[in-house]
Amino acid sequence: MNIKRIFGAVLTILGVAGLIYAAVMFVNSPGGTRSIKTIVIYGILGIVFFIAGISLVRTTKDAS
Repeated sequence: MNIKRIFGAVLTILGVAGLIYAAVMFVNSPGGTRSIKTIVIYGILGIVFFIAGISLVRTTKDAS
């Protein structure tokens, strides 16, 4: 198995975890400015990791 595919899968899992965490924080937040900032930060990082992981898995060719 290719190391790039493994790294892509790890990035994808981290991205999904970040998006789920942001969603849970969004549902349980009281609405303060500090909680909105953390929700946005976790959401953006989750999206970036998810897109990077998916594109890395898609563009890496298997050489078996």
